[in-house]
Amino acid sequence: MRVKRGAPARNKHKKILKAAKGMQHYRTRSYRLAKQGVIKSLQYSYRDRRNRKRDLRALWITRINNASRELGLSYSQLIAGMKAKNITVDRKILADLAVNNPGAFKAIVNTVKEK
Repeated sequence: MRVKRGAPARNKHKKILKAAKGMQHYRTRSYRLAKQGVIKSLQYSYRDRRNRKRDLRALWITRINNASRELGLSYSQLIAGMKAKNITVDRKILADLAVNNPGAFKAIVNTVKEK
């Protein structure tokens, strides 16, 4: 006997069309175009979860560099000095200190500056 797939197919289509909500033009109405758009958007989201880490690290480095240059050190001098003094603060925390707690950041820079 022939098996008709009316309900499973409709559920599959509804799932894809729901995921395509917010896309433009026929991607919200046509199953075929919606499926292509959803597949592509999932590829982008996978890639950009990794790129976000890259972008944030670059932002932290920029913030640290700007704050340290105001206090008379370049970024590379600060990082090298911190390694020499065994100060283990990662870039995320260092950037947060530079923005939200300049006194603590200045203390770290002064510690690095000491000979």
